[in-house]
Amino acid sequence: MAFLKTPERSKERFSLLLLDLEEYYFEQHTAYHVTSASPKERKVRGSFKICSKSIIFDPDDFETPILKIPLRDCKRIEFMQKDTNPFNEPKPSAISISCGQVIYIKDSNVIAPYRIERGTKRLTFQLEVWTKTEDVVQTLLQLHRASCLEKLGDQTAMVEANLQSRLARTSFDKNCFQSVAEKPHMECSVEMVTPLVSNPGHVCITDENLYFQPLNGYPERVIQIKLHSVRRIYKRRHGLRPLGLEVFCTENDFCSDIYLKFYNTADRDEIYYYIATFLENHMTEHTAESYMLQWQRGLLSNYQYLLHLNNLADRSCNDLSQYPVFPWVLADYSSPQLDLTNAATFRDLGKPVGALNKERLDRLLARYRGMPEPSFMYGSHYSSPGYVLFYLVRVAPEHMLCLQNGRYDNADRMFNSVGETWRNCLEGATDFKELIPEFYGPDFTFLENRLGLDLGRRQNGSYVGDVALPPWASDSSNFLQKHRTALESQFVSEHLHEWIDLIFGFKQRGSESIAAHNVFHPLTYEGSVDCDSIEDPDQRIAMLTQILEFGQTPTQLFTSPHPQRITPRFHNITRSPSISSPGSELSPASPSADSSFEDLTEESRKLAWANMGNLKLVSSHKIHKETVTSIAVARDASAIFSTSQDSTLKMFSKDLKDFQRSMSFSNMALSSCLMLADGKTVVCSSWDNNVYFYSVPFGRRQDTLMGHDDAVSAIRWFDDRLYTASWDSTVKVWHCGPENTHKRAQFELMAELEHDAGVNSINLSAAGTLLVSGCKDGTVSIWDTQSHEALQQVPCHSGTIHLTAFSPDSRHILSVGEDCCMKVIDVQTGMVMSSVKADEEQRCFCWDGSSALCGGQSGDLLLWDVLSSTVVKRIPAHSGPVTAMWTNELNTSIITGGEDKQIMFWKLYS
Repeated sequence: MAFLKTPERSKERFSLLLLDLEEYYFEQHTAYHVTSASPKERKVRGSFKICSKSIIFDPDDFETPILKIPLRDCKRIEFMQKDTNPFNEPKPSAISISCGQVIYIKDSNVIAPYRIERGTKRLTFQLEVWTKTEDVVQTLLQLHRASCLEKLGDQTAMVEANLQSRLARTSFDKNCFQSVAEKPHMECSVEMVTPLVSNPGHVCITDENLYFQPLNGYPERVIQIKLHSVRRIYKRRHGLRPLGLEVFCTENDFCSDIYLKFYNTADRDEIYYYIATFLENHMTEHTAESYMLQWQRGLLSNYQYLLHLNNLADRSCNDLSQYPVFPWVLADYSSPQLDLTNAATFRDLGKPVGALNKERLDRLLARYRGMPEPSFMYGSHYSSPGYVLFYLVRVAPEHMLCLQNGRYDNADRMFNSVGETWRNCLEGATDFKELIPEFYGPDFTFLENRLGLDLGRRQNGSYVGDVALPPWASDSSNFLQKHRTALESQFVSEHLHEWIDLIFGFKQRGSESIAAHNVFHPLTYEGSVDCDSIEDPDQRIAMLTQILEFGQTPTQLFTSPHPQRITPRFHNITRSPSISSPGSELSPASPSADSSFEDLTEESRKLAWANMGNLKLVSSHKIHKETVTSIAVARDASAIFSTSQDSTLKMFSKDLKDFQRSMSFSNMALSSCLMLADGKTVVCSSWDNNVYFYSVPFGRRQDTLMGHDDAVSAIRWFDDRLYTASWDSTVKVWHCGPENTHKRAQFELMAELEHDAGVNSINLSAAGTLLVSGCKDGTVSIWDTQSHEALQQVPCHSGTIHLTAFSPDSRHILSVGEDCCMKVIDVQTGMVMSSVKADEEQRCFCWDGSSALCGGQSGDLLLWDVLSSTVVKRIPAHSGPVTAMWTNELNTSIITGGEDKQIMFWKLYS
């Protein structure tokens, strides 16, 4: 299982899980347990371990039980002087303990509930090194005094003082460095955190390694992690405070290599930033939005995406109060066959578990409405330490015994059957738990009692053994395989965003959570209580314990609706309501008669983008006197048209490799051009506030549209509509007359889209139903071209936007601006899903939704992997900024223009 990844020393029976919760293991001494049950004294050799709340004696003989003596139950702890009488047999000094109870653990080396013997007992221990006996007794007496204090807060403070004194008297042993050349950067006291356990010690970070040295030398003398092997680091909340740091040496595993709790945030942050700086060339910092984009595009599976979200939301396999949470996705655990094409097979992912049963929900809501503040709908959480170990008891029995004071749960309340557990989550008055990642992973051992544990006998007389599986699963492995298939199914892919809204998103808190029936106890939410502000130590500890045992809601990652996943084009099984206009473009397309041709074209585009790094320069031509602003190409590719700030429209013959015509409409710069579908008319926009129509057959200006009060910055055409953007803060929509008739009288103003700043860029979606505009104030706006209403307004840049464009499927928008940032925006929700700060301005681009070919300020062409926010290849091109770019439908031919007054022809070679 996940948190059992780090092996402890197999030759030892002792485990930190034998300690109480919040207890520390300080030191150990080789000793003998002296018994006189028989006429002759008997000595049992073992390890005498001093802990903050108990004494543990671990015999070398595995058949002999481990003894645990709670310090609070000790009546007397005495130092017995060695016998120096020369006439008697010499006796070493010893430790005599008189106590009210002794706990026996792992008798015959079997993991089982602890056996407790009550009544006054006297135990004697002799240390192998006699000279340490008196010091050990003094230490035990000090800890005994702490355990007998009346107030829990006073007990904790005294133990904490003892711990800090030990840490202050010791330091990291630099003899443990792997190399004498290593240079230490920082050392401080920390605790290594594993489930239910904290182990104090010292962390030391050098220019090569991260080291942790436990104060007690357990489970190893030193733990080492090579810095160059680290792939991810996360700051963590631990005990509701920002003190945790988790280090991963893998990309996708959700179990870390080490989890450290620091004693102050400054130390934590210093080590975090040192590692991040050291590894800046080896790791990419991901955000929830960047993972979302990869998931939407199919680069991450549902399972991988949920793991990443859990990680970002402070969920860790080392913290059972914040263990990763996964959804129940199936509702059918009784059929002989699992039908993943039937929507009824699946759980409604748009509702929390507590709202899936209407009758139960009605009862809960009636109680909620009559409840005084703070009110809540559910009295238990969907994730807690108890629930995690409920599922994992067969592989983590010692964790369960640790959590429940040496006992297993009642046999009838154990995880006996998947179907029974699901029914109880639907019908139980207080059971609202979700699942854990193991239900979708490869390791099925948590479903089988391979350790042969005696987990109790049920009321029907049967013993608790393996978990009973649904009829549709042939065995445990088959169950997990089908469960994972269900998680990756089309239904779940189409609805998983609804569950994410509940657990990590905008329905987690506030009015949206009330409307979604998703309100838990206030103490489960991050920031609901500041434990440090509670002055009474007892109250503070009690509050913290209650919060950690009850379970915690994940850190909120999204505050707006989560976008839906882009699913493949096959028949929809979900019967879900359709998305409102213009959502037809946001939903999977249905198969059409020409889908085979579309698929072929799509495959050609994918192949082109896969080989985009092989782009080669064919020729370059300096045909303008100033910056090239736009490029358009005739349908038969015989002529290329370009506009420039030199106020001219140039017609260039690719075959003749020379420009054939040069037209000037005014003395002001031309900003944009496009070729109409008739192949006979080029439309140009100008800084003189006008739009010009140029007839190619007649070689002259055909008409002028005077439509704006400031420079026209961009134009787009779709069907019989012309869209003009201007620095006068408007985009105007014009209806045009019959084909081949472009008289001014034929242009009817249909709409005027108002903006708060000058509009510098516009683009249309593939179906023409959406328009995106980018303004000088850094705002991206999305408009419905039918209703002319603004659907989204996203302030995402800190300066002028150079260009905005839809992805081919119209799900996302890429924008670039003078702030050197590249932003990916989800069309449906307006969420900024990716934000990259480049080394230079990106002035223009073409993209396929996953990769982008950008023209940079340096003059180079940069091939970006948008999903990972990295530059894949840099291609030398212009001698100044690249300002214009055109690509054919299959993305195999590209033309660029720049401030160096040149146009360049590029060809893609596979």
